[in-house]
Amino acid sequence: MRLPFNENKLEDLMDEIGADLILVSSKENVHYFLGGYRFFFFSHKDALGVSRYLPLIGYPKSRKEDTFYIGNAMEVWQQEVEPFWIKNILNNQWLSDKAGVDAANFIRQIGLENGTIAIEKAFLPADTFESLQKELPNAIFVDAVWALEELRVIKTPEELGMLRTASEKIVECMTDVMQTTLPGTTTYEIAETMRRKETSMGLDFEYCLTSTGPSYNRAPSNAEWEKGKIISLDSGGNWKGYLGDLCRMGVMGEPTPLMLELLDEVKSIQSAARSTVKPGVTGKEIFQSALEEQAKCAHADEIIFLAHGMGMIQHEAPHLTSEGVVPYPGTYAERPLSPGMVLSIETDMKNPDVGFVKLEDTIVVTENGHEAYGDKSRDWVINQN
Repeated sequence: MRLPFNENKLEDLMDEIGADLILVSSKENVHYFLGGYRFFFFSHKDALGVSRYLPLIGYPKSRKEDTFYIGNAMEVWQQEVEPFWIKNILNNQWLSDKAGVDAANFIRQIGLENGTIAIEKAFLPADTFESLQKELPNAIFVDAVWALEELRVIKTPEELGMLRTASEKIVECMTDVMQTTLPGTTTYEIAETMRRKETSMGLDFEYCLTSTGPSYNRAPSNAEWEKGKIISLDSGGNWKGYLGDLCRMGVMGEPTPLMLELLDEVKSIQSAARSTVKPGVTGKEIFQSALEEQAKCAHADEIIFLAHGMGMIQHEAPHLTSEGVVPYPGTYAERPLSPGMVLSIETDMKNPDVGFVKLEDTIVVTENGHEAYGDKSRDWVINQN
């Protein structure tokens, strides 16, 4: 039985956290464990009556044939056309607390009721956990989040292909929208155009942060993109579960000398960070290269640099720093990067005269260095309307 993930690596990670069974509950990890399966009915929501949709996978160490899946009653339709590798399936879930009871029943059946169960603490409802504790009073519960992130941190060629496609499609959408938008269009309308365009290209639209003129506010609004003003588009859409998340800059008309100067500073910091990326480099070294370049910039005090791992979600392992905008342990601040890891490298600037200037690039660690996905339109995209 060939699994859609590295089972030897998973077994080693379970050893590290002392787990006899790992209980998977987050959408991303369920999708990953099932090789791309995701129940279509809940692709864009979780709520269900007074509870929520909660698929659960229980993987017992060294006993993959005893792995179980608990899903919603309606999933039987999709599983007929998209079967997956797990054979012990119970499609009866309507309430998240009952899902915990059903999981406990499976765990007892395979004799692990007194074992150590690894759960995704940040992604498991309280009522599900309470059910597990009540049904398995002698079990020990530990956190699985770190182990599951480590399992996903090195992407397969298939995963990298999906990330490349997502990145290229996002940049194509942003470039087209910035070149064709008419003067006076609101940022709300621009974000909606991005949604429609991404959807038409097969992406699942997730968000579009956008600002225009001297404003730093990136929430879509009634602010209009007008002649002589810039626009920032930072959009995310996923392709088969893998995220494209990039930012590009446009201007209505020709960029001013100050606009050119600001984007050049942002690009210089991006280049410094990108040029550092290769196998064996640590997160600390990437930040050091970027911050040294930032210190040389005339507008250094207006700039924020950030780099983080990405893949199925924004800000996943490798976590390069513990001092970024999103707080988490910098597990790769001192650990070396490996081929197959994917980074988002981003530099933004808040200039009172021009506005919010940002580039965000997707960088993949390769055997010989790095490669950028969707690496187009990194200069000012000029709108001549």
